[in-house]
Amino acid sequence: MEITRIQPDGLVASPAFSHVAIVPAGAATIYVGGQNGVDTTGKVVSDDVAEQSSRALDNALIALEAAGASLADVVQWTVLIDEKADINAAYGAIAPRLGGAGTPPLVTAARVAGLGVPGALIEVSAIAALPG
Repeated sequence: MEITRIQPDGLVASPAFSHVAIVPAGAATIYVGGQNGVDTTGKVVSDDVAEQSSRALDNALIALEAAGASLADVVQWTVLIDEKADINAAYGAIAPRLGGAGTPPLVTAARVAGLGVPGALIEVSAIAALPG
């Protein structure tokens, strides 16, 4: 059994995201907490939002893999971008990778006044499911 992602008629069709996801009964749900563009010591990798974005996504992928999941198992991404950051550079650095293979997951993105990690310009979190 697989996750079903739907782009219903009557809503905007996008190659970047789906609108609805159906997770099969018995699936294990994996929650990946917010990941910033930091190295293994917690230091922000750069003041460049594209570099931070790429590292934040890499960190989320490490967390997914630790739980036995991959990009294909992601049901929904949440992307928070500092209001001072260039949203096009931030999203542009990760958008091609968010979808994995096949129909893209759900994506929620928001501009925020600031993030909990000083110097962080982006934070990504994910919900994934591993069919049982």
